Amino acid sequence: MTTQDVQATLSNARMGKVFSKNATDDIWDGNTLTDTISGQQVGILMPNTTISQVQCQYTGGLVAWRIQNAQSLVFNRWGFGSKDGLACFDSSRIAPYSINPNDIFTVYPLPVDGTAQQTNVLAWIQTTKGVELFEAKGVVDGVPTAMKTVVNDQTLGDSMFNSTLGSICVQAEDGATVDEVTIIDNSGGVVLTLFGGVRGDTLGAMSLYKNLNADSLAVPIGKGFQIKVQTTSAP
Repeated sequence: MTTQDVQATLSNARMGKVFSKNATDDIWDGNTLTDTISGQQVGILMPNTTISQVQCQYTGGLVAWRIQNAQSLVFNRWGFGSKDGLACFDSSRIAPYSINPNDIFTVYPLPVDGTAQQTNVLAWIQTTKGVELFEAKGVVDGVPTAMKTVVNDQTLGDSMFNSTLGSICVQAEDGATVDEVTIIDNSGGVVLTLFGGVRGDTLGAMSLYKNLNADSLAVPIGKGFQIKVQTTSAP
């Protein structure tokens, strides 16, 4: 399995700490970032500290991050990172969060797909049942491809049945375009289509983290529903 260096700053207006890990691609397990000075996890180093910013950077491809309670396994905050050297302070703001002593900061990186005209894609999907990370690897240009949960390899309908979809946040690998994301019902009908775009690849761009960010949605999710992504790989 491949690896890549991932770094993150967790901060507020008065202070911040840097966390890092040579993370293994395509897994959550073992990818807990620790402080670059003390080697401590975030919950041990910054208990009860309120943070309002998470800047996460990866070497190449794409990466999702989460702040998770190691005991309850609840995701308290989550998001995507930017390629190393393309940090955007404004885009990395989060809703203020007080770190629990049991919290850990973990990442799920993917590399750039090595095959021409194929793209790796991640999506944070939030419903009334909670939030889950979905992925589609090796998406062929122009071919709508089903996204499934990273942990259990489930479709949208299997994982989020009998809930209401509230938001979809998508990140594709460096330079790729998310042409569209569609929600498909159990009969193959299109419930919703959303157009995406390209993440910024120059300093100062505002879309360094997301190819698509759709919130304030209210789509009822039924059994057999799927979410599909269509992409165009980096030129």
